[in-house]
Amino acid sequence: MGTAAGGERSVPRYVQIAEEIVDQIRAGVLKPGDMVPSESELVERYGVSGGTIRKAMVEVRASGLVETRHGKGSIVKDRPPVRHRSSDRFRRSHRRGGKAAYLAESARSGATAKVSVLYIGPMEAPQDAARRLGVEAGAQVLARRRLYFRNGTPVETATSYLPWDVVKEIPELFAENPGGGGIYARLEEHGHEFAEFVETLQARPASKAEASELALSPGAPVVHLIREARTTEGRVVEVCDTLMAADQFVFEYRIPAAD
Repeated sequence: MGTAAGGERSVPRYVQIAEEIVDQIRAGVLKPGDMVPSESELVERYGVSGGTIRKAMVEVRASGLVETRHGKGSIVKDRPPVRHRSSDRFRRSHRRGGKAAYLAESARSGATAKVSVLYIGPMEAPQDAARRLGVEAGAQVLARRRLYFRNGTPVETATSYLPWDVVKEIPELFAENPGGGGIYARLEEHGHEFAEFVETLQARPASKAEASELALSPGAPVVHLIREARTTEGRVVEVCDTLMAADQFVFEYRIPAAD
């Protein structure tokens, strides 16, 4: 990397080109569905080598704003607006209103939401989920895996793990549609009153399989979230392992300034 006058480091040319392309997408010059100019077109436009353009496109793809289609080049994604995940999304009043958290939140933002159920049934508990649930690793639990869409675009995958002794008497939890208010409403109806939800978040690049499932470019940023649903008796009755497209979520929390 070169050094500009005055001792300041200059920005590499490929970074400048990437930033300009990203700015064009965000400004609407390149619209959803538009093809990003080809490598040869960008070489001619910017007067640089093909290697510089390829490095620039790596940066553009990392922004999550384009996807590369084999034999076609890079296309601007038709991504829906960013939505908020707030600290009140699990209020009991939302469940009483008949909507699970994701559907209630999407409705408030004016988006069209869809949930596709990928699997419901018994599963051996993964080690981390088992530890959080307080059961032996490999113990039988109920797994519910879903893929969430917003305005037709996949934005989130989630797998819930629930202790077998809790769910075996709640047949609705084995159904694709557990009823109004979702699984939390059914659990509370059967005496498992919630005291709190504890979430742990980590940002990282998506794996190849994860990027494919969420229609992201390889290595695009995702947020890995683990949630524990804890009852007033101190028991964790659900562990939810969630992966979210990072460009689709803004996290908003209220933190009391208590002594």
